[in-house]
Amino acid sequence: MRDVLDELSKRWDAGESVGLGTVVNTFRSAPRAPGAAMVVAEDDTVTGSVSGGCVEGAVYELGQQTIAEGTPVLQRYGVSDDDAFAIGLTCGGIIDIFVERVNRESFPELGAIAEAVRAGKPVAVATVIEHPDPAWLGNRLVVWPDRASGGLGSARADDAVADDTRGLLAGGRSATLHYGPDGQRRGEGMSVFVNSFQPPPRMLVFGAIDFAAAMARMGAYLGYQVTVCDARGVFATAARFPEADEVIVDWPHRYLEAEAAAGRVDERTVLAVLTHDPKFDVPLLEVALRLNVAYVGAMGSRRTHDDRLARLREVGLGEAELARLASPIGLDLGARTPEETAVSIAAEMIALRWGGRGERLAELSGPIHRDE
Repeated sequence: MRDVLDELSKRWDAGESVGLGTVVNTFRSAPRAPGAAMVVAEDDTVTGSVSGGCVEGAVYELGQQTIAEGTPVLQRYGVSDDDAFAIGLTCGGIIDIFVERVNRESFPELGAIAEAVRAGKPVAVATVIEHPDPAWLGNRLVVWPDRASGGLGSARADDAVADDTRGLLAGGRSATLHYGPDGQRRGEGMSVFVNSFQPPPRMLVFGAIDFAAAMARMGAYLGYQVTVCDARGVFATAARFPEADEVIVDWPHRYLEAEAAAGRVDERTVLAVLTHDPKFDVPLLEVALRLNVAYVGAMGSRRTHDDRLARLREVGLGEAELARLASPIGLDLGARTPEETAVSIAAEMIALRWGGRGERLAELSGPIHRDE
């Protein structure tokens, strides 16, 4: 829902009703992940996507139907083998989409959710998408780390779902959970989709050089909150890095230590060390490689890399910590320009996140998409 939140909030603020279609389950090679959403407005405007084009027409019709009737619908779409023009996913996947009417009356907490997301505060929405009692369908529980509002249908269900939702929220995950009809831990009958809204992951780029400017643009494009840091104030300016969310003038290792101590570095954070200067790199990497982060990459030639490893061993880093260092940085794409190099680095980050191998898909077999 994050990708359509601005449009959804605008319609909600204006007192309009919309049809909201949300991907709640995927199987095999589905084109969009759980949480992807599409908004159908009363004026027939469509915002967002749930399948990359495969079933948008069918979801549009369901959106119109829910606006008129108010009854939520859980619909499964799968591969269409017999008729390429029939409703289905030609990619071979299966997706479940929950379509509901959203307005001020049906979703009074939307304003608070939008405010939290824009402020970078974690919040999750748990929605009943399957239940033997139709009165429960579409009921919501909005969950923050320290409180909850709304209700699913019973106190027992609220307590069970709130507890599990906080676990998903802490990991930044969205998923469909299954319970008995009254929230029983064991049993079946009720399915609840949890849509988690964590603040965007951080990308920390060290070294105020032209490669860093390209990396900042790439990071912003990929949805990271981008920080560029360099100890040289003459180079580290907002004017040189307009795509960065912030530009910091500080010694890189000192800045990273402070951010980690303040809890602003987590397992989703990626670090690109582009200075290739030992007086900056070695103290910074000594800190970075001891943190629980998603990625640490450092720019430099193979000779620079060998020298860097020797210096890091001298300051006490072990082989397990050194093995976490992506250096020379990026995938072998033959990149030469700063922009091409940024693509190479981003590709390596994506491959490590999803278990990709960086090879040509045309030369491989098996599933295209992998689980996290």
